[in-house]
Amino acid sequence: MRGTSTDITAWFADRLPAGWFTGPPAVLADREEILVIGPLEEPADAGASDTAAAAARAASVKRHRDQTREARIRIAGEAEHLFERKVSWGASVGDETYVFSSIAVPVMTRLRIGERAVLDTLIDAGVARSRSEALAWCVRLVERNQAEWIGSLREALVKVEQLRSAGPDL
Repeated sequence: MRGTSTDITAWFADRLPAGWFTGPPAVLADREEILVIGPLEEPADAGASDTAAAAARAASVKRHRDQTREARIRIAGEAEHLFERKVSWGASVGDETYVFSSIAVPVMTRLRIGERAVLDTLIDAGVARSRSEALAWCVRLVERNQAEWIGSLREALVKVEQLRSAGPDL
């Protein structure tokens, strides 16, 4: 069973222990991976200096990661078998997100000379060490600078998925 985003989110909502997170986790899924990122409570000493606050958040996330490791492994094993994708985990505290593990998937693409020149320029400038790294840099740049547009596009895709699932079975 590959499962839709809605199916996967519901499955995790039923299996995550109460008290793990302060709210519902964000469950992101693509063809290869499911990423579960749950919100954690802001540490009491996070109101100190920026450095102290960052350290308190990181310590809170590390504590959560250590305490939930065995259960996360068990839940991930079930999900990986059911949804045929790797499961990765993370946590968020305030506006900081920490991803514990995530897979890097190779992507094959064909680029024309002008597109390769862009990647080679990034390599020559020291921004990236390889075309692969330069392409990943470009994707992150688009994600960051076109976040609103990408978000709208993703919302439209969710609506398309809902309409498909409500349609007749073939």
